[in-house]
Amino acid sequence: MGRVDGKTAIVTGAASGIGAGAAAALAEQGAPVLLTDINDAAGQAVADQINSDGGKAIFHHQDVAEEESWLAVVETAENAFGPLKIMVNNAGIAIGGSIVEFSLEDWRRQNAVNLDGVFLGTRAAVRTMRDTGGGSIINISSVAGLQGAPGLTGYCASKGGVRLFTKAAAVECGRAGYKVRVNSIHPGIIETAIWHGDITQLRDSDDDLARRSMGFRDGANQIDLDAMAERIAPLGVKGVPRDIAEGVVYLASDESRYVTGTELVIDGGVMA
Repeated sequence: MGRVDGKTAIVTGAASGIGAGAAAALAEQGAPVLLTDINDAAGQAVADQINSDGGKAIFHHQDVAEEESWLAVVETAENAFGPLKIMVNNAGIAIGGSIVEFSLEDWRRQNAVNLDGVFLGTRAAVRTMRDTGGGSIINISSVAGLQGAPGLTGYCASKGGVRLFTKAAAVECGRAGYKVRVNSIHPGIIETAIWHGDITQLRDSDDDLARRSMGFRDGANQIDLDAMAERIAPLGVKGVPRDIAEGVVYLASDESRYVTGTELVIDGGVMA
């Protein structure tokens, strides 16, 4: 018997990285999962692999920042698998840049995905869970939501917002008697595509402090995560999506029935 048997789950940003890992881990433990992402081909491939491995999964295209998308996502999941019990708000982007170079457009884009998306997903989940016996909402933040980092002012702001939004939502849901738990997970240096996407615009920055804080070295075109982890994490190694997925399963399961409004830090000791 799985740890989340029969608990319908939605995982956003599930086409790769932490989202894909979380969806697979939940499915392995018995949860039927609806995966969402803007990358249709990769998202469908993850769903196909979960089904091939004996789980239950479907993929649904979604931009989490679009309010109108959420009703269809929840309806699709519940029509396919039953009442929603697990919501994993994972979709996120990382836009790097010095504060003196950072544009308002990038600031708003980052918050639209990282913070608006979490709000919309949490609201949609609470609206249905409160009427169907409760559930667990897991918002993926970051250690960048717990401490500042040069070159990541916008990202830190969005992830810090996720942390406190999560706590406020947990208190509200608890006091309202909804039986909905809301928690955040704060990954450290995890091997995912986000490190080699938008954040790499820092390599063209004139701000050497910001570049070096993110692991760029002279002449380097990519961040060296192994070197960064060795330098920053007491355990000395980077994490993998499965490390975060195990935390998701715990918070989604009844094992964490008395856990709400907290932050689960999975970072190899960075915040220690």
